[in-house]
Parts: sequence; structure tokens; C-alpha cells
Amino acid sequence: MEIFAPFDPAFTLSQLSRPALAALAREYQLAAHLQDRAAMPQVRLRWGASAMREIAIAEWMAASPVYTRRIQRTLGFAGGDDVATIFKGMQFDVGAPHGFLDFRFTLLPDGSGEFTLPYCGALMDVEPMGEKEVVGMCHQIEDPTFDATAGATNPRAQVRPIHRPPRVPADRVPHCHWRVRVEPQAAPVEEIALAGRVAASRLARLPADLPASDGEPGGRADYAGAFDPDLELEDLSHAALLAVCREFCLQGHMLVRSLMLAIAERHDEAAAREVASAQWIGVAAVAAERVARAMGVTGDAIDAVARVFQLHPAFQPREYVAFHVERRDDTVRCRIDDCPALAEGDPWSWLALLDGGVHPALDAIARTVDTRATCRPCDVPGARVAWTVSIDPRAEPAPEPPEVMITRLSKGVTFHWTSRRGG
Repeated sequence: MEIFAPFDPAFTLSQLSRPALAALAREYQLAAHLQDRAAMPQVRLRWGASAMREIAIAEWMAASPVYTRRIQRTLGFAGGDDVATIFKGMQFDVGAPHGFLDFRFTLLPDGSGEFTLPYCGALMDVEPMGEKEVVGMCHQIEDPTFDATAGATNPRAQVRPIHRPPRVPADRVPHCHWRVRVEPQAAPVEEIALAGRVAASRLARLPADLPASDGEPGGRADYAGAFDPDLELEDLSHAALLAVCREFCLQGHMLVRSLMLAIAERHDEAAAREVASAQWIGVAAVAAERVARAMGVTGDAIDAVARVFQLHPAFQPREYVAFHVERRDDTVRCRIDDCPALAEGDPWSWLALLDGGVHPALDAIARTVDTRATCRPCDVPGARVAWTVSIDPRAEPAPEPPEVMITRLSKGVTFHWTSRRGG
């Protein structure tokens, strides 16, 4: 079913229903998670497996404490320092996309907690590559990054495995089982220096409150009450869902920033831009396809292109990216005005890659609708960056970029979420 038709240049996410916002938020969460499926093969290709793990650890340790504290403020559960608060944050973390990494949480009487993953899409992506790659992800990467995420709530929190892959036997379920507890005598987790650089960005300092909403009633306005291990996004209010959409997109932007900073720290700015460019191309198309499918974007190709750009997580939230889309006869015109995203004053973002006016990621987005679509820079008064999208019916279909083909190796590209409640 089409969510909005005909194309409306004034469309905002606030016009969507609660069920549509919940579906879109899950797509934004998964898209941010899949950014690494686009980026890490590029890192490994250039510098090897050890460097890939080192950069992945820095990327997540720099971003996750910052965005964890944001979601706590947004949904009204900031200030807690217990395992329940840690678990609430994990439920709204792009590192744990709902269903694709099927976290099941349990609070224990002594104040500790456990979680299992009956299904881990990340493991399904890596397991065919062999035991060494599994150990790299499930041991070397997860140990420091889990503690960094929990440490944003309580620096003395510890996340320790009860069992984890490599799986013995090979079909063992759940895929992993972890215990989380606060150890008062433990040495506190220290945030890495890159986390401070992420926290200092305009991106991280955007207001973290609930947006005004006159949408449909119902749902939880916050998460200030008891921890709900079975919480689903459909349980949230219209305003809370708008905020979650915003936060999932911001988490994705923060992970781009931390990835680029981690690469530049070890190599240089040019290397960071090169990897981020390949990452953006790879995940841009996948995110466009999934969002279009989830939101029922169909019909006229030019309208569909316009809608996909309106909804795409790369240009959300509007508080960060002043993005505008309009249809002009048989073309789509997109522009970005002055906004926090273009006022960072540094190169550590996808949008900073638009310094030439266009980027192949834009073509990758448009070509999910029609492979003959092309983006070209244009001048629009008052815009910082602008481009048009046109479809030439006489053109040869463009081949899929290799960066997109690499990203498609992840099972997350075709993953279908199913409610635990049978919906």
C-alpha cells in the first residue's frame, strides 16, 4: 500500500501513521547496521583483517557511548546506572537491529541480567568465512565494544560471555549467551579519545527531546517505567516514534563520523574519504530498496525517485540535514540548504563528499527505481548543494556498482522482520 500519493514536496515523517513509522524506524536501524557490511570489506581490502578489526572496534567505541546517552535522554530513562537501563539502551541501538540480531533479555533477582541471541544475522554473515573470522567478530570486536556500550550507563558494568561462537556443535542455538552485571570493585571502562571528538560534533549536540506531534494517539510516550523485554516499536507513541527515527539516523551518521576519524587517525583524510565513499555507495542502494519496499513506494518512476530521496536515511533527520525534494516536469530536483550537517567544518561525513555537487551514491539511490536514472549537479539560489535526477528511456541500463554487490553479501539485505507476537 502506498503511504503517500501523489508526491508531496512538503511531506514530512510526521504525516505517517504509527505502524508506518515503526516499520520505517526498523529500516533506519538496519540500514545503519549494514553500513559496516559496506565499509569493512573495503577496509580489509586495503589494510588487512587485523586493521579491519582495529578500525571496527574504534568506530563502535567512539560512537556507541555518545548515541546511547542521547537515546536515554530522548526516551526519558537517563540517569539510571543499572542493568535494566543498559538493556533499554541496547533495545534502541543500531548495533542490535530488531530481529536481525534477535536479542532476548532477562533481568535476574540479584540485579544482573542475561541476554541470548537465538538468531544473529551478523554471525550468519561471518560464519561461512571460517572460525578465524568468527573469533575476530565474536571475541576480539565484541569484548571491548560491548563494554563500551554498557559503560555509557555504568563504567563498572561488565558484559561477559556464558557461551559464544564458534558454535559447538555447529548448529548450536541460541547462537550466543551473555551475562551483564555491575561490579563495584571493577576498574571503570574509559572512553576512547575518539568518543570525545564524536561528542563534540554538531551531530551529537542536536536537541534530544521528543518532537511535537499531532499524529494519532496511543502508545508509550517514553520509556521511563519498568524495563520491558518484549518491547516493540509499535508500542511507542507517534512522537516517540518520530524521535526514534531521528535517533537511528543520527546513530548512522555518528558511525560514519567515527569510522572516518578512526581511518584518518591511522592513515590520512584521503583514505578516510575513499572508504566512506565506497561505504555510502554500497549501503545507499540497499537502504533505498528496503525503505521503498517498506513504505510501499510505487507508481510513476519520477515520483518514486522523489519519494525515495525524501525517505532515505542519508538525508534524515531534517533537524540535521536541510534537505528538500521537488518534481519539475520529468525531473527531480534535490537541494541541501545551510544546516548543521554542512556546518561541521570538517570532512567526516557522507555529505562532506558532496563537495563536487554530486556523488555516485546519489546515482545508486536513484537507480534502485530505474537503472537509467542519472544525477547531475545544478545551481539553485540559496542552496549549498543541489542536483537533478532524470531518466533517459533511450539510455543503456547502468550496471550495479561493485560496492553495492559487496554489501548484498549480507543476509541483512533481504532480512524480513517478524513480530514475536505473531503479527
